[in-house]
Amino acid sequence: MLTEYNEMNQTKLLSYCGLNLVKHKKIFDDMTKKGLIQRTEKAWGNKTIVNYKITEKGKQFCKAILEPYEEMFPRKDLDKEKLNN
Repeated sequence: MLTEYNEMNQTKLLSYCGLNLVKHKKIFDDMTKKGLIQRTEKAWGNKTIVNYKITEKGKQFCKAILEPYEEMFPRKDLDKEKLNN
């Protein structure tokens, strides 16, 4: 997702990916520690907006690992699958 949009706020990213912050925060923390994504915080009134951005290392990881995996094992297109059933 971040490879397509480069940067997203935490709420939008979690919603788009269908993830729960409480359950999946460790994954985001691990990816940040490994340098695949960058986390930034911005004050917005009395709230803090958290943004995630893919790093160059993250882009390289996607090209080297994830893209070949997706090519070898493509995800099923759920809309096409629904039409065929």
